[in-house]
Amino acid sequence: IGEYDIVSGWRRNRKDKLISRRLPSVMANRLISWVTGVKLHDYGCSLKAYKADVVKNINLYGEMHRFIPAVASWYGVKIAEVETTHHPRKYGTSKYGIGRTMNVILDLITVKFLQSFSTKPLQAFGPWGLLSCAAGVVISLYLTVIKLSGQAIGGRPLLLLGILLIIVGIQLIGMGLLGELLVRV
Repeated sequence: IGEYDIVSGWRRNRKDKLISRRLPSVMANRLISWVTGVKLHDYGCSLKAYKADVVKNINLYGEMHRFIPAVASWYGVKIAEVETTHHPRKYGTSKYGIGRTMNVILDLITVKFLQSFSTKPLQAFGPWGLLSCAAGVVISLYLTVIKLSGQAIGGRPLLLLGILLIIVGIQLIGMGLLGELLVRV
């Protein structure tokens, strides 16, 4: 490992099928690199080397093992990537398929949220809450003007939408505030 804290393998010349394996892998690796800011060619390569003190403090669950370099990067580790030789599968079949993609995407959202907002949850929920409240208030003011002009508004779906947006906005801001309290405990 030397001067690096994490060394990740890169199966540059993969021996897998193009459409079913390599192309989805390239797209996933680019998406993960873009979202996390950690540029690796092959997040799925199992060949990785870690310094012990780096991985001792990383809590993982689910399918998060592929995001270890991204999570570790929050601690300022040095990451390198080395080309490895990839041999075609001789026995058995892969357990990885398109069905696991949803889990990977959900874990990626979790990693991005933790990376960006773990210490400031109100900044994640607050803007959406304010936007929702503002839209609800605008709709409600519009309906108030209509009501004052003598028209009935009771049967309009817009009335329910305005109320819903205000309630959702208040809940989002409340979630952000609760998150702020939890971060400080």
